[in-house]
Amino acid sequence: MSAAFYVCFLLWFIQTNTAGAQLPPPHNLNVISMNTNYTLIWDWDQGSAESGDVNFTTHYVAKFMLKSKKKSPNWNTGCETTSRRSCDLTNKNLFYLGIYVFRVRASVNGTDSDWATKDFCPDEEAALGPPSKVALSPEGRNLDIVISDPLSSTNRSMREHHEDLYFQIQYWERPADGQALRGHFLSSKKRVVTLSNLQAWTWYCVSVQSRYDFYNKSSSFTPPQCTQTEGTVPWWEIVLYFLLSLVICFLVVLLFIYGFFWCFKKLKATFYPSVQLPTPFQYLYDSSGSDIPRLLPESDSELLCDKVTVCPAPPLLEIHSPPPEFLPEPTGLEPDSSGKHSRSSSGSGDSGMYSTGGGSSNLRQQHSGQDSQGPLDSEQVKMQDMAPGLKTHLLAADEGIVDMCV
Repeated sequence: MSAAFYVCFLLWFIQTNTAGAQLPPPHNLNVISMNTNYTLIWDWDQGSAESGDVNFTTHYVAKFMLKSKKKSPNWNTGCETTSRRSCDLTNKNLFYLGIYVFRVRASVNGTDSDWATKDFCPDEEAALGPPSKVALSPEGRNLDIVISDPLSSTNRSMREHHEDLYFQIQYWERPADGQALRGHFLSSKKRVVTLSNLQAWTWYCVSVQSRYDFYNKSSSFTPPQCTQTEGTVPWWEIVLYFLLSLVICFLVVLLFIYGFFWCFKKLKATFYPSVQLPTPFQYLYDSSGSDIPRLLPESDSELLCDKVTVCPAPPLLEIHSPPPEFLPEPTGLEPDSSGKHSRSSSGSGDSGMYSTGGGSSNLRQQHSGQDSQGPLDSEQVKMQDMAPGLKTHLLAADEGIVDMCV
């Protein structure tokens, strides 16, 4: 009897210690969702083990698979051995109209806690997000509101999951003193809504909310956006704008014309100057456009230039004339009017005189010059006739020498 009691007491003690050594499971499981973005969060007692040693494992499965009695369900892993108190299940592509079961357990040094479970239906429990974009466009006294649908995690419209999705629009006039005014509400399923019969030249603010009444879902309002309406433009303002545009166009055209004539004047003064170069300097450049200056064109160089022959200076000739009494009487001479005989130019060799030649025109010029100078010695005149073009020097009579130089 005592032995049986001792065995029972030992079994109870071991069972009690084993139960006390088990880890507590996570608690307060919750799903934070927006459209098709899902994040599972939970809490866990920090005093059960060191916070740095604990790891968590998350699984999920469709709920209808748990009802099958033939085979055990195949749990899908969401997060494996993570130290965080959350698990993102967005990329698991959960069916929006399905019902899922999430479970989480803690593990410390190879010891696992019990599973904590949470049922979740996205269509019923997932929150609905606000419109992805709101744009305002004033049209006179009307205001057009362009609304974009909420988007899923794959950037697709949430109307694919909520066909009866609609928008609730709140708009109000923005006061100048900053005091809040009562807003107006308008519901519409359209993506473009027009607010009509508003006051002209007035600032209005708009905020939009997404709603789905089947599960009573409603999103938060978008941040307010404000714009000013338009109205009829006064006639004096139209005239002012017209005159201002005319003045601007006139100034632009005038500036263009002035710039054109200024450029034309500069180009004309550069390539066709009004002051022409003197004629001698016009030969510095030829018509071929070459940058090398030339005094004369090559084609006209032989026509404008003559060959020049440089000769040495002629020697100075001295002519000695003997006394008349020693000269023989030449034949064929006729006495002139002065009673003296004239010598023929052909007898220059007999008299011992040398000449360098000359033309008859030079002889006539010398005779005319002698006539202008008055009466000269007949011997000097005869020497000039024999050697035209020679310069003669009159010597004294007793010397009888006449110097001539070329």
